[in-house]
Amino acid sequence: MAGPRVVIIGAGVVGAALADEISARGWTEVTVVDQGPLPATGGSSSHAPGLVFQTNSSKTMTELARYTVEKFCSLDVDGKPCFLQVGGLEVATTPERLAELHRRLGWITAWGIEARLLTADECVERHPLVDRDKVLGGLLVPTDGLAKAVLAVEAQIRRATERGVRFLARHEVLDILKTDGEVTGVLTDQGEIPADIVVCCAGIWGPKIARMAGMNLPLTPLAHQLAWTGPVPALAGQTEEAVRPILRHQDADLYYRDRYDAIGIGYYGHRPMPVSADDIRAFDDDAEMPSVLKFTEEDFEPAWAETQSLLPSTREAKIEEGINGLFSFTTDNFPLLGESPDVKGFWVAEAVWVTHSAGVGRAMAEWLVDGHCSSFDLHECDVNRFEPHQLSPEYVLARDCRNFEEVYDILHPLQPSGDPRPIRTSPFHARQQEHGAFFLEANGWERPQWYEANAPLVEGRTIPTPNDWAARFWSPVVGAEAQATRETVAMYDMTALKRLEVSGPGAADLLERLCTGKVVKSVGSVTYTLLLDHDGGIRSDITVARLARDLFQVGANGNLDLDWFTRHLPADGTVQVRDITPGTCCIGLWGPLARKVLQPLTDEDFSNDGLKYFRAKRAYIGSVPVTAMRLSYVGELGWELYTTADQGQKLWDTLWQAAEPLGGVIAGRGAFNSLRLEKGYRSFGTDMTYEHDPYEAGVGFAVKLDKGDFIGKAALERRKTDVRRKLTCLTIADPHAVVLGKEPVYDGDRAVGYVTSAAYGYTIGKGIAYAWLPTELTTPGTALHIGYFDQRVEATVAEEPLFDPTMSRLRG
Repeated sequence: MAGPRVVIIGAGVVGAALADEISARGWTEVTVVDQGPLPATGGSSSHAPGLVFQTNSSKTMTELARYTVEKFCSLDVDGKPCFLQVGGLEVATTPERLAELHRRLGWITAWGIEARLLTADECVERHPLVDRDKVLGGLLVPTDGLAKAVLAVEAQIRRATERGVRFLARHEVLDILKTDGEVTGVLTDQGEIPADIVVCCAGIWGPKIARMAGMNLPLTPLAHQLAWTGPVPALAGQTEEAVRPILRHQDADLYYRDRYDAIGIGYYGHRPMPVSADDIRAFDDDAEMPSVLKFTEEDFEPAWAETQSLLPSTREAKIEEGINGLFSFTTDNFPLLGESPDVKGFWVAEAVWVTHSAGVGRAMAEWLVDGHCSSFDLHECDVNRFEPHQLSPEYVLARDCRNFEEVYDILHPLQPSGDPRPIRTSPFHARQQEHGAFFLEANGWERPQWYEANAPLVEGRTIPTPNDWAARFWSPVVGAEAQATRETVAMYDMTALKRLEVSGPGAADLLERLCTGKVVKSVGSVTYTLLLDHDGGIRSDITVARLARDLFQVGANGNLDLDWFTRHLPADGTVQVRDITPGTCCIGLWGPLARKVLQPLTDEDFSNDGLKYFRAKRAYIGSVPVTAMRLSYVGELGWELYTTADQGQKLWDTLWQAAEPLGGVIAGRGAFNSLRLEKGYRSFGTDMTYEHDPYEAGVGFAVKLDKGDFIGKAALERRKTDVRRKLTCLTIADPHAVVLGKEPVYDGDRAVGYVTSAAYGYTIGKGIAYAWLPTELTTPGTALHIGYFDQRVEATVAEEPLFDPTMSRLRG
């Protein structure tokens, strides 16, 4: 199988990996072009220091790194290894960092990689240059090490070449050729190369190449300092390139590696130094490689002073060489993978560091050849994940520079994003400010976490205070708002929920093809359903409301859902899909008194018979036209009330004027999350992702195998009988032992799974954690432990839902 004609732009560590992986899958009509020589093309791969630390809060990023390590360990060039598995050591010099290393141990353990915490003495034993009095402990990952990036490029080029892949050095790309919205080839300074598929792996030049295809790539090249000492007397006579673990001193934004009798020092503590991709020169034999800028010694002075403190033997050496090397940064620290939304056949694999390169090569090869990636969950990496404002040059530059500054910072899961803020505000924003809202950001929206105006509600209630880490970005008001929702009625701003309109004579057929449930029902029906990929993995969970014969409103999870719908539109133009989120808003009115608030405000019948659960209708609330859907994500009677943005504040005022005299409250996301976990409601992207199927995730009820064909149905029929893991509810008796997600779950001393979502349940009086576990450990009553920093938290498998299992409060 030769496959389609593929041109890969960039023969660095990503392009070479993709060429190797895609040719191994039978696509051999592949051409790789690069403006530089091979194998050191002059991009980031050519100067990369090669340190591979696999630990990451993202399961996907860790798995991409693990595959890279495993592959590079198997490669060599004429007997020279492509990976030196010396291990990776992160040291702590402060109590806060030591606690963070415990958290990082939890991540790497949860993702299935061996690691352990070391005492200060053990750190020195592993890396004798470290000052014993300086460190408190360390995290050791034995399988970390040094990637020899240029050798890895050469090894993968050789393998791909043997299968028929063509590599063309000294070919500068001038344009992407396209006709009628489809790629037709690549224009280089040495002529045209026809192509059915073009994959941009150009690294720091990525934005420039992508622009040739009309694509705005949110990536910023930033300079990062790397220096090399001269001979260090303590290393005299070292004949192997590296014998000590690669070393991170994150409290000072530093990392280190051996190079025979010298030490390489990488530094992130300097000012951000962004460079436009258009200003990076092409390869020139007579000059330094393009990805290397002049070393600014003054920026490195603090790094050298701190190095001499941590590694005292370096005081007898000096810095002999240094560079400001360019690397790619993105606004959320994830790679940019996938196909252009506008030009069919133009793909990108960008913002990928050496650490994840081989994994990305495999992921992209699977995606291209099979139509989906089966080895890795790529929802965090898909280039089409961004909202329009997240592609603006100002936003990209500001966030990328901030991410550079925070590379080694200790970041809380709820850590507020930095400038630019605010970007998106709902029509209720002014009223929320009046009520003392504490805002966090969601897809650019300012979303209240709680309201200080509700502080008096705390008095007389039992609201336990969580541990110090969980208590950040928390207030006892969260608990009061959650309890008040169950007692009276609450208003929630749901505007940040993505809303799509699907319309046209072909809309019903399209939705039936994409959704697992039967959505073609009577006008006014609302259906909870799933979008699956071809392998049966969950791409999203959505609600579909049929508002008219050919008009549907979809409650989606993000821009990837819009992209999925758009890619599956029929060519005959019978379906239109548009994002209506910016022009609309939504209030969730929920609680046992919700009907007492709403019914007096409208002539429409909102009784149980007038609007049943999972039904929708249009009505006037006061003078405001709304689309009302009887849904609830908190497990209480109520409605999602949608209107246009211009009338949002009027809707808010109308509802609040009626709710306040009944003891109603305005509530934030903190309460919302607690209430939804008490009901066992899943959150896509956190509890379930592309790697999970509906039966594992506990949403098999949303699948109707007796309906017509839908994407993923055939795969799902195979997977249904082979469920080996399940998303499982755990409860925690200790009210202070609140966990936050991504912690390992233990059965005895054996790590068996990991936490997804967690919160305290203020109604049930227990901590709640959902976790992926082997099916044999999902029986209610099973005793387990959750690894939380340096503690083991007792947890018990529980029957779900924890609250109102008969659904009487929702259906009343």
